[in-house]
Amino acid sequence: MIKVSYNSSMYEVEENTKVKDFLNSINVDLDNILACKVFNEVKSLEYEFFKDCALELIDYTMSDGSRIYIRGLTFILLKAFEELYPEIRMTVNYSLGHSIYCEPHDGVKITQEMIEKVSSRMKEIVAEDIPFEKKILTIDEAKALYKEKNRNDKVGLLDSRMKSHVSMYYCGDTCNYFYGVMPLSTKYLKYFDVKLYEKGILLIYPRRSNPTEIEKIIETKKLYATFDEYDKLHRILGVENVAQLNKCIQDGKYGDLIRVSEALHEKKIAQIAEHIAEDRNKKIILIAGPSSSGKTTFAQRLGVQLKTNGIKGVTLSMDNYFVNREDNPKDEDGNYDFECLESIDIKLFNDQLTALLNGVEVDLPTFDFTTGHRVYLGNKAKLHENEVLVIEGIHGLNEELTASISREYKYKIYISALTALNIDDYNRISTTDSRLLRRMLRDSKYRSHPADATIRMWPSVRRGEEKYIFPYQEEADVIFNSSLVYEISALKSQVEPLLVSVPHDSPEFSEAKRLYEFLGYFLPIETDDIPLNSIIREFVGGGCFYR
Repeated sequence: MIKVSYNSSMYEVEENTKVKDFLNSINVDLDNILACKVFNEVKSLEYEFFKDCALELIDYTMSDGSRIYIRGLTFILLKAFEELYPEIRMTVNYSLGHSIYCEPHDGVKITQEMIEKVSSRMKEIVAEDIPFEKKILTIDEAKALYKEKNRNDKVGLLDSRMKSHVSMYYCGDTCNYFYGVMPLSTKYLKYFDVKLYEKGILLIYPRRSNPTEIEKIIETKKLYATFDEYDKLHRILGVENVAQLNKCIQDGKYGDLIRVSEALHEKKIAQIAEHIAEDRNKKIILIAGPSSSGKTTFAQRLGVQLKTNGIKGVTLSMDNYFVNREDNPKDEDGNYDFECLESIDIKLFNDQLTALLNGVEVDLPTFDFTTGHRVYLGNKAKLHENEVLVIEGIHGLNEELTASISREYKYKIYISALTALNIDDYNRISTTDSRLLRRMLRDSKYRSHPADATIRMWPSVRRGEEKYIFPYQEEADVIFNSSLVYEISALKSQVEPLLVSVPHDSPEFSEAKRLYEFLGYFLPIETDDIPLNSIIREFVGGGCFYR
């Protein structure tokens, strides 16, 4: 007999009992349960107990649960397309808000009639309660299966896998490889919508905070255009998925890939500087973006390009405008909320901006983080004719931050690592995961934070981004995509040891294991060929701006 700890109680079950059968035996309602954790690892409800353990359940409100839900929903979408329109090959591209953007290959036009048929078939598949069945195939068996389907993206990915076997999922007569656990069956995926959008479709899913409601999609035209631009660049580079990236590395051609990727960054930053220079009314440059987007390096590189246009950037630190600690708002847990807009002395900030724009010299504050109070140390600032203020901060795109300043004087830049690279056509790479890997490495190198500490604080970081950054991204004059097609391969060698160091009994182990397995798809590259001014240098070290 196996001892299972669940919900503060201890149970005895027979060896090889499945989790779903155990839960049914104690009358647990599984309607909203998508998976479980055993030994701090995410497992299917089909998992069989083999030794004493603790059991946790995963629902949609959890990050693991939402990933599983979206993965299963994607499988249903692709199954519906395969049944109705087998001649169309779809690609799962990227996330736009609370939806996944998917696009057909070869410029095939998707019509509203097709969308309606696909949506209707998806609902039928959900109602049919078809199990997701996991089968283990050898790499050679899986490759033979995909060669028959002419799926080179899958074959190439399997070629670089170090394992001898691969997990395949079957849903009725449809089979495919998906990275991660699936729900028990299609009936768990009731809430979704499908919309015609641009050249493809949006697969819309609920928010984690409201798992039974599909909210209206907010248009993100600028974000879509940025992703689309990088999709085209990846096609030009011939690197649209991990298999193609690995092939480039195996062939020793990644040096050219690095140089072209970096040149595209430099070209974009130069264009932004030129746009600013063309409009001499633009005196305040506001830079905002989520954590680990490379804002610091971007601001430095933008400063260099501004100088080539005869403009000097004067940096103003938002941190120095915090309200005194006793005036800082607190969150629902009673902790100081340093990310809310009210943590900034908006009046002082706007008064000084107005004075600077009028040519008046101001006495800049300095925030003493030890005492929690602003002090004045004699730091003066005055804005001259060929100078612009460069301000970096999470609220930069929010008009309330600079409400006293006319919009014509402001140029807003949104920066994020919007990776357009896919694992394969059906498995996208999360932009959040890319940033988390960057953050993990930077925290370890420069803040002596272990990987589990970074993982532990990440949900709080994400909540702040959802609240204070993402709603304003379309307010930007320009979006700069700081992702680089080669970056995960460059991060791999340094990040993997950090992930391995997370203890198995740590609550963060399952996330560390997921990220470690994700990195397993990539071949590593050395960082010697990365330019010293690259945004990736902010994380791997050795950058020219940090000496």
